[in-house]
Amino acid sequence: MFKRRRFRQTHSLVERLLAEAKSLREEARALPIGLAKERLLQKARQADTAAYLSEWLSSPGLLPPE
Repeated sequence: MFKRRRFRQTHSLVERLLAEAKSLREEARALPIGLAKERLLQKARQADTAAYLSEWLSSPGLLPPE
């Protein structure tokens, strides 16, 4: 039977998503205007949105439905 390799994340999901967005923007900054640059910027925006949603979902103010 296959045994899964498990490891603990040293940084939270939000931190990792924000770091990914930052690195994608830096990479896009070096590219000329075009499709490749737009795709990197889109991935960066998606990572920012995912980080925002993750923070929102884990916030203490969010209540379960009654």
